[in-house]
Amino acid sequence: MCWPRAALPSSLTNERQGRLMWFDQVPGKSWGSLWSGYVLCTGVCHGIREIDASCPACGADPFDTSPETMTIDGRTMVIGRAFPGAEGRYEDYVYLEMLQREWERPAVEFQRFSHFADAKRPSARVALVLLFWSYFETRIERLHRTAMRALPQRVLDDALRRHQGIHSRLYELYKIFFGVSYFDDLRNQGFHEIANLLEKTHKCRNEFSHGKPQAINDELVNELVENLKAEHHSWIAVYNSRV
Repeated sequence: MCWPRAALPSSLTNERQGRLMWFDQVPGKSWGSLWSGYVLCTGVCHGIREIDASCPACGADPFDTSPETMTIDGRTMVIGRAFPGAEGRYEDYVYLEMLQREWERPAVEFQRFSHFADAKRPSARVALVLLFWSYFETRIERLHRTAMRALPQRVLDDALRRHQGIHSRLYELYKIFFGVSYFDDLRNQGFHEIANLLEKTHKCRNEFSHGKPQAINDELVNELVENLKAEHHSWIAVYNSRV
């Protein structure tokens, strides 16, 4: 059976050659679970670490997760330990939930462009790519602000103001701070495919914004969703190498 590109059933979009997608294997199948198990290092490094592993940024030992015994108002209580989550803001979860909503939206809602030729048809899920890029930009700003926190606040704010565009923050400003572009930083960490995907997404997003809506097609949407967890992991790796 031949399915229109904008109406692929979930059994096909969620599975590639017999293997499950990453979001079929996360807690609650919630995309917000990409942050599950990650916490902030409680030292001075501001690193992002898994709760049961050493900090990749400063090498601090794994956290003690055993319950604590405390005495409160004369009563002895056993309390589970709590650690600060690694997400930058509550809005991180909002972005991820919005991405999931766009992916799971019934395909029947997107038939308006089904008669367009493949080369002229934008993906029915264009909004997913635009949402992802907005979320990506917030994480790039977080990386800059955390890694360069030793600068006087006014100096850092001015640098980010002068380099407000994401292109500048990925290239010019990134090279000023770290000597390489963000994409080369990814490649230096071993994430060559993710770097290539993000460069392509950046290019297609710009073309979309300048009069070429078909630049964001189903192929890009599917590739981005399939690699969303890997992209998330790659950003954490680069972040930890810089903070």
